[in-house]
Amino acid sequence: MKKFLALIFILIASESFAAVDLQNMDFNRVNPRVRIKDITEVEGARSNQLTGIGIVTGLDGTGDNSQMAVQMMRNMMRNFGVTLDARSVRTRNIAVVALTANLPPYVRPGQNIDVNVNTMGNASSLQGGVLIQSPLKAADGKVYAVAQGPVITGFNSTQETPELRGRNMRPQNILTAGRIHNGAIVEREVPSDYTAGGQVALLLRDPDFTTAQRITDVINRAYGVVAYAVDAGRVEINLPGQYIQAPAAFLANMGGLEIEPDTAAKVAINERSGTVVMGGNVRISSVGVAHGLLTVEVGDNPNVLPENIDELTNVDGQNRNDISANEEGGSMLAMPATTTVRDLVRVMNSLGATPRDIIEILQAIDRAGALHGELVTM
Repeated sequence: MKKFLALIFILIASESFAAVDLQNMDFNRVNPRVRIKDITEVEGARSNQLTGIGIVTGLDGTGDNSQMAVQMMRNMMRNFGVTLDARSVRTRNIAVVALTANLPPYVRPGQNIDVNVNTMGNASSLQGGVLIQSPLKAADGKVYAVAQGPVITGFNSTQETPELRGRNMRPQNILTAGRIHNGAIVEREVPSDYTAGGQVALLLRDPDFTTAQRITDVINRAYGVVAYAVDAGRVEINLPGQYIQAPAAFLANMGGLEIEPDTAAKVAINERSGTVVMGGNVRISSVGVAHGLLTVEVGDNPNVLPENIDELTNVDGQNRNDISANEEGGSMLAMPATTTVRDLVRVMNSLGATPRDIIEILQAIDRAGALHGELVTM
């Protein structure tokens, strides 16, 4: 089964995997067809970040004992007409926290949003705490929401088990951070004018000139010549006459149109975890590689098609790369110019190479200038 570790099959079957015809699957197709709404955003309709500072109360002796907690407690009590001496404040049951939230577009006053809560002092846990009413502000200094409610941190999974008995155990949950579901009430909305001048602009989440032009073409075929690509990340659309007064209906209908997006050739590697993720359109020039005792012979064998899935490599019309492998030293890894990263990884897996071996080979090929794509190290 190692031969197939480099191939990712997305099998969609209502009853069983046997319903999928692997022989007739198009392995050369890089990208699926997707809806325009799934790869773009409407310019002018954006979320906004909110921040605030608050006090969580009701902790079981796990709160702050910092001067910051004392000062905030005195300030809060002063707002209620109570004056406290610094020496009379006991803070082990409270914690000073930082609050963050995202205000989504189209949200109106009275609706609720989630709030993230994180300790700012030396509190060891927020478990069982309740946030006291705290304002959330945007970058303009105005209050857009007010947060309050019980903080959910998860559970402290330090229960001793037979496997861990006698060992030093640590909690698996981060108890100094939590969340309040629907814990903030929106008090002010952010106006979103996405139809200024009778136009709508689409912003691509992954800018690409080819994808932007394909979006333009499919919209123009459906509604006439109303769209044009400004650059790799922006497509402007003049609202068709029948949608001038109903831009929301246009966006709903247009967003359902499908295109096949294009993607840049990239290979992402993570040396810490040994993960390799490659795009289907990455190519490798003719190059010789020697890595330990791994030996691979790769050559062009025209007019040969794979008889079964075990022999699948890189089918291109009536040609494929005929690849054989062994694990004897003294040879180079010969890769023809038609080789894909998928071919290379498939052969390496057939030899039992580890992900770290594959990462080192890919880095060496990139250094040699033979990897036609961007090598991203995470």
